[in-house]
Amino acid sequence: MLVDAAAVPADRGALIRYVDGLLAALARAGADLAIVCQRADAERYARLAPSARIMSGPPAITNRAARLAWEQTGVPVLAQQAGADVIHAPYYSIPLRSGVPTVVTVHDVTWFTDPSQHGSVKASFFRSATRSSVRRASRVIVPSKATRDELVRVLGADPTRIDVAYHGVDPALFHRPTPQEIGHVADRLGLHGTPYVAFLGALEPRKNVPNLIRGFARAVEDLQDPPALVLGGGIHDADVDAAVGEVSSAVRVVRPGYLPFGDLSGFLGGALVVAFPSRGEGFGLPVLEAMACGAPVLTTYRASLPEVGGDAVAYTEPDAAGIAEALRELLTSPERRETLSAAGTARAREFTWETSAEAHMLAYQRAAEE
Repeated sequence: MLVDAAAVPADRGALIRYVDGLLAALARAGADLAIVCQRADAERYARLAPSARIMSGPPAITNRAARLAWEQTGVPVLAQQAGADVIHAPYYSIPLRSGVPTVVTVHDVTWFTDPSQHGSVKASFFRSATRSSVRRASRVIVPSKATRDELVRVLGADPTRIDVAYHGVDPALFHRPTPQEIGHVADRLGLHGTPYVAFLGALEPRKNVPNLIRGFARAVEDLQDPPALVLGGGIHDADVDAAVGEVSSAVRVVRPGYLPFGDLSGFLGGALVVAFPSRGEGFGLPVLEAMACGAPVLTTYRASLPEVGGDAVAYTEPDAAGIAEALRELLTSPERRETLSAAGTARAREFTWETSAEAHMLAYQRAAEE
């Protein structure tokens, strides 16, 4: 299999943890791998998959437009050089004339179902890439049954060509943190012992962060020692700025931007609650990672999120009033938080990259046979 990891962005967000977790698990399973990547990532992937053949692209592919053009010409050449039986494109777009069976991962369908939650240019690109990939790829991998069903409903995709492969969680990165790990992250964030509610993800419209801010403000407005709200993640959003400006100065909102991988376990596991009130996800990796860290999780009953959280998380409607009510209930009930913490840790163990790799291998085999 040749896996095209050249689309990996520098920030390595949730979708890129998918690529890294999958490649490491495929290598552990003994898969015959070639990995295409940017030159800056070559050493990293050599460590993740020591037995794989690492094939670096030209320097120009750090630019998205250049990478997309090279995907159509350079990736097929590398696949031929590697003697690949299958190409896996793990991020929506594929080389259209590779001469090799191609598998594509479609992470979600919100570009079609809720386009207002994305920028118009970005949404237009991903709609076009998804249509082409679903039509031309030998197999389509999706991270949840909800995404499969939406792909069939929205694009009329053939369900017999779609394989569901849930994401996993890396216990080396996401685990119940020690008090020292929690204290280290809290000090770096300037909290110094102040309890906090955590959010982790891109600050983009569909993540619903403005309503989280408004709901949080209502939930803590009359608490004697209110916690802070910490928004971990990047991408500037004017609506987030506006929501922060609406709340009282007594409400503390901390925006540290992207957090180092090594801090995520302490950040999530040290929170009173991890709140992820997204309007729609293809999977919802931050929910799984927070559960693995022992955090009580509050999310929405939308799209794939119930598949991930099951009965081990609390749910809310995505509006500010619903978030306020659900958050208040959790913040004032240590017993409920402890119950969710234990249930979440147990459920997170069911999602492993080894199981995900097995499902991917089955999709690769089907593509090669077809």
